Amino acid sequence: QVQVVESGGGLVQAGGSLRLSCAASGLILSQYVVGWFRRAPGKEREFVAAITKVGLTTSYTDSVQGRFTISRDNAKNTAYLQMNSLKPEDTAVYYCAAADRYGSSAEDDYTYWGQGTQVTVSS
Repeated sequence: QVQVVESGGGLVQAGGSLRLSCAASGLILSQYVVGWFRRAPGKEREFVAAITKVGLTTSYTDSVQGRFTISRDNAKNTAYLQMNSLKPEDTAVYYCAAADRYGSSAEDDYTYWGQGTQVTVSS
């Protein structure tokens, strides 16, 4: 059974940092592109970042470029999202997802999803 589990969310003040983790079981994460998405209150889920299977290429949505860093440790079957200089508008539920191919920010291209972890940034 495939499971994708996010952790590391919480409450942080504006300007602070959090590191989210995405642990996979039942699948070999190195065979998948990993993406992070988020859903803010009252908004649709949006793409945040993605990383290729071996971690050589990454992409980010404009609003997090330069503040967030996606990475992965395939030996641990885990991916990460380091979030620095957090802003109140980063408040959302963050989701980790796995896809077969790199290059898409569309949810439909991601096969496996976690349940999400809440990130709340106070002003």
